[in-house]
Amino acid sequence: MPTSKFLQHTREYFHRIPKGVRVYYGVLAAWLATAAMHIPDGYLSPATSLVLFLLVLPFWYVGLRKLRQKINAKSAPLIALLSAFSFIIMMFNVPLPGGTTGHAVGGALVAIILGPEVATIVVSMALIIQAIFFGDGGILNIGANAFNMAVVLPYVSYALYQLIAGRQPIESPRRLAAGFVGGWLGLTVAAAFAGIEFGLQPLLFHAADGTPLYAPYPLAVAVPAMVLPHLLVAGPIEGVVCALVLAYLQRSNRAVLQLTTHPEQAAPATTFGRLRALWITLAVLVIAAPLGLLAPGTAWGEWSSQQLSAMGLSFVPQGLAGLQGLWGAPLAGYNLPALGNSSAGYILSAAVGLLLVGFLAWLFTRLLAGRASPAPEAPPQPASPPTTQQAS
Repeated sequence: MPTSKFLQHTREYFHRIPKGVRVYYGVLAAWLATAAMHIPDGYLSPATSLVLFLLVLPFWYVGLRKLRQKINAKSAPLIALLSAFSFIIMMFNVPLPGGTTGHAVGGALVAIILGPEVATIVVSMALIIQAIFFGDGGILNIGANAFNMAVVLPYVSYALYQLIAGRQPIESPRRLAAGFVGGWLGLTVAAAFAGIEFGLQPLLFHAADGTPLYAPYPLAVAVPAMVLPHLLVAGPIEGVVCALVLAYLQRSNRAVLQLTTHPEQAAPATTFGRLRALWITLAVLVIAAPLGLLAPGTAWGEWSSQQLSAMGLSFVPQGLAGLQGLWGAPLAGYNLPALGNSSAGYILSAAVGLLLVGFLAWLFTRLLAGRASPAPEAPPQPASPPTTQQAS
């Protein structure tokens, strides 16, 4: 279908929607716009969650193979650092239009340093720890969250980075611009996927009377609400974080940026000692973590059924209400009420999460990469025949 006819049909379909409905959803989208991608249980149907889990499985398999084949076990401290960085950076919520919040992911930086295949494993580790221990993202939706943030984001970011950076030397400023664009647009594309997943739910899964069973907002609301804040706020933050760390590595530890191309040469640059400054930075971020509490509001697509009712939704989706609370995380919401202080609970959660993610990523890398088959030894060369001089 020609583009002009497609736009004409789209316009005609839009105008067939009652004006009151268009105004309602338009205002709702503007009010609720945010940049979250941690999809909790209940917002996607079990069938959707299963499909997305199956979609991400091949990427996990490829990532594990790449980690085993290309990454030296001596690089485990770097893997641990990047996984912990992804965990911590997601705790820093930023205010967005509409009084809600969003955050960066760090997936672009991980993909540029380790390659998108291994980045899928690294970011997935952080997401799994978040879901199990902190209730950030649903247990059923680990596959969905990993697909959006650990597959789409790293692969898109890396492709854009390679396209823009080309064959420029490691120290080239062009690589910093490429890192910014990769992080910015990679996060935006990942948000678009999340918006589509949300928006398809009321179309595919609804009661006999048309009432949505899971995420209640259609594509016309969900996609703009996810894409626009990422494009304008969260995406640029992801890009800036990526470019800043790349600039630091260009000056102080350039070998790390050559890990995927020259792993044996780069391995000595990935020890704990050589990465000390970045570990100290992570420790500072742990202490500063309560800054993430200053951003008001709740991320779009992460409301409880009670919050949906308080916001004016005239019904509570039955499937959403039934699946909420499926898993009781020990530090739900990055808080420990027994402490009596939300900031202290947030710092404790950040410290626990950093240690968990860092240690498990380090151990996993040591075990997996350490099993890589050693390079086959060259067959012994046959002894050369004695020369005439030796024979004499």
